[in-house]
Amino acid sequence: MASTTDAERPHAGTITCATCDFHAVITEPNDAIERYRRHRSVTGHDIKWERTALDAGLDTDDVESALDALGDEYPDGVPLGVLTAALSEQEVTIEATLDAIYDLRMAGAIYEPRDDHVLVV
Repeated sequence: MASTTDAERPHAGTITCATCDFHAVITEPNDAIERYRRHRSVTGHDIKWERTALDAGLDTDDVESALDALGDEYPDGVPLGVLTAALSEQEVTIEATLDAIYDLRMAGAIYEPRDDHVLVV
């Protein structure tokens, strides 16, 4: 069985924490959300997408509009990792995206058909 190096593995991008010089290559977009939550709870620091391999081509920094635009491509729910990566191209942080998702969920504007996957109502 051949060994696969990190450079050969498909990946969604790289996340980083500037405060503690943490960098990680992310294979699945939602892994960034899991690492964000864990890092935030342990250190209190925010992490951000340093680079993404996703090309969502969004022209908005509005979370609900971005979610609506991505919904056609993800009919079973837009993974939060994809949403945060797409919005990071518009300079929206993971923290700001997740805060907006919480507000939209509480307002009844979105729903979560499965964990960490959301759609506009």
